[in-house]
Amino acid sequence: MRNTADHASVQSDNRQSDNRNDCCSSIISNLGALVEQVRANMKLIELAIAGEASLGNQEAAASIVVLDDVTPRYVRANAALNACNAGLGAALDLLRDIRTAKQEAAGAEDQPVCLTRCA
Repeated sequence: MRNTADHASVQSDNRQSDNRNDCCSSIISNLGALVEQVRANMKLIELAIAGEASLGNQEAAASIVVLDDVTPRYVRANAALNACNAGLGAALDLLRDIRTAKQEAAGAEDQPVCLTRCA
C-alpha cells in the first residue's frame, strides 16, 4: 500500500513539473513572438522616417519649406519600442536562465526533464 502511495506521489510531482515546464515554455514562446513584433514595428517606423526624409528632400529641391511635426513623433515612438525591446529581451533571457537552471538541477538528480524549443 505504501509503495502505491509513493508511486502516485511521484506521478503527481512529475505532472506538476511538466505543467510548470509547459507554462514556462509558453511564456518564453509568447515573449519571443512579442519581441519579433516589436522589432518588425521598429523597422516599419524606420522606413516611415526614411520616407519622410526623402519627401523632405524632394520638397526642399522644389524650394518648398515644410514644417515637419511627424518625424519627431516617429523618433519618440521608435525610442519607446527600443526600450520595450530591451525590457522584453531581458525578461526572455531571465526566463531562459530559470528553465536552464531547472533542467540542470533535474539532470543532477537524474530526473526526466521536459525539453522544449524556445522561440
